[in-house]
Amino acid sequence: KTEEEKAALKAVREARKEEKERQKAEKAAKKAAKKEAEEAANRIDEVTYLSASEQESYAPMGDMTTVMSRSRSGRDFVNVGDVGGSDDAKFGPGSKVWLRGRLNSIRIKGGSCFLVIRQNSFDTVQAIFFKDKENPEKSAKMIKYLKSLTTESMVDLEGTVSTAEVRSCSIQDAELVISRVHSVSKADAMLPFLVEDAARSEKEVEESQETDRPFPRLGQELRLDNRWLDLRAPANNAIMRIQSAVCQLFRESLYSQGFVEIHTPKLIAGESESGAGVFTTDYFGTTACLAQSPQLYKQMAIASDIDRVFEIGPVFRAENSNTRRHLCEFTGLDLEMAINDHYMETLEVVHTMFKHIFEGLEIRWARELAAIRTQYDSEPVVFTDEPCVLHWPEAMEILRGEGFDMGDELGDLTGAQELALGAVVKEKYGTDFFMLDKYPSDIRPFYTMPDPADDRFSNSYDMFIRGQEICSGAQRCHDPELVTKLIEKKGIEIGDGLKSYVDSFRHGVSPHAGAGIGLERVVFLYLGLDNVRKASMFPRDPNRCTP
Repeated sequence: KTEEEKAALKAVREARKEEKERQKAEKAAKKAAKKEAEEAANRIDEVTYLSASEQESYAPMGDMTTVMSRSRSGRDFVNVGDVGGSDDAKFGPGSKVWLRGRLNSIRIKGGSCFLVIRQNSFDTVQAIFFKDKENPEKSAKMIKYLKSLTTESMVDLEGTVSTAEVRSCSIQDAELVISRVHSVSKADAMLPFLVEDAARSEKEVEESQETDRPFPRLGQELRLDNRWLDLRAPANNAIMRIQSAVCQLFRESLYSQGFVEIHTPKLIAGESESGAGVFTTDYFGTTACLAQSPQLYKQMAIASDIDRVFEIGPVFRAENSNTRRHLCEFTGLDLEMAINDHYMETLEVVHTMFKHIFEGLEIRWARELAAIRTQYDSEPVVFTDEPCVLHWPEAMEILRGEGFDMGDELGDLTGAQELALGAVVKEKYGTDFFMLDKYPSDIRPFYTMPDPADDRFSNSYDMFIRGQEICSGAQRCHDPELVTKLIEKKGIEIGDGLKSYVDSFRHGVSPHAGAGIGLERVVFLYLGLDNVRKASMFPRDPNRCTP
């Protein structure tokens, strides 16, 4: 073959090879394009929801891009409690609504999806999605997305209200037919514990232990380490609402009785009470402490001619006490008032205030109490119309009758003695709430006014619910010379802080009395809880300073 022929054959072979490679590349490109198209069809992209007017251009499913205040979307979110299956409901059958809530639970079987959306720990509604035979690809994509959702995630859901019978939700006569759903904040797939387990009563857990599927026992430390999760349980969430309610009712009653709310310093130069430990801190080269109470400043407010004052604020106690009823930081409900003749005037004001709290809780917060009592059993507090006041000698007589050795009757009551006293008072006087006055002077703070008939005792008092103390108070010693002697008798040094306090009396002050109440303890005892930590949002005790 000539060189020309050889060259021609070579060119043909190369052309054939190039054609094969082109066809191969074209086939690969088509395959890649097909794969990419399939992936694009199945891919669930994030949704940036900017405006309700552009909703049709957004995918009906997919995680919402992080809400960063890009725009006001114009969506009108509704409350689960406003959805219903009757014509009387604010959003009844046929209404199309947007909800934001937690994914309480999800159940998917084949082409059927059942979700429960929860709001504010109490309100739940069922939402459903079924495979659409006329649009199988879109349905499959929605089901795929719903399968990716995790319980406790925050979701936005659009759906149409439809009548239904749903016993497992608070909304029992309606459900939502899902048209759109977006995860706003996705929860971890593995949580420290399930909210439904946190919501079980001790009785329910105990009874399950003998079955094939016992419910887990959630320890106190696990709950407190993940307190935000624990507080999603309806009863625990309701306890925080009752705590808020007690503050609201406390304010209402005292405002109606002519009190002024004040705000006192929490950094002070000396101890505010004798007998309790303090937390100290450096204050620009000198030592200051966190206030154990607003006591001294309440009294100085009276010296400022604000005759009736109250405060709701933090109280700090550096006591290494690891009991079920002690905290190192709690919220104090404090009041102080000028009196004309007798500290009984203050007891009457406080009794009126507690009556307002007890009655208000049962009437105005009945729903929250019902949620709590489902998990933690308790009964409403029984109380008298007028103050039930026991005097120290009667209490001693009762306790001796109950078999207690009261010695010289000048010591403080033990927890067992208080409980026994409460039981007798309930039987004798028909009340869970009572007051005990005339405590021995040696066990009360320096600012307590002595009993004029016998200075071994004092014009002081405690108040009890079901035999456990919730409030301590007294007529204060407003005489500057006498209070100075009492301070010295307690072995307390009069520093700058106490000097200002005594000086306020030297410039003239009305006789006065007051009381200090522990908010968490009131809630804990009113609800019959087994530990005060359940009544504190983020409790502080000797072993816990986080979260």
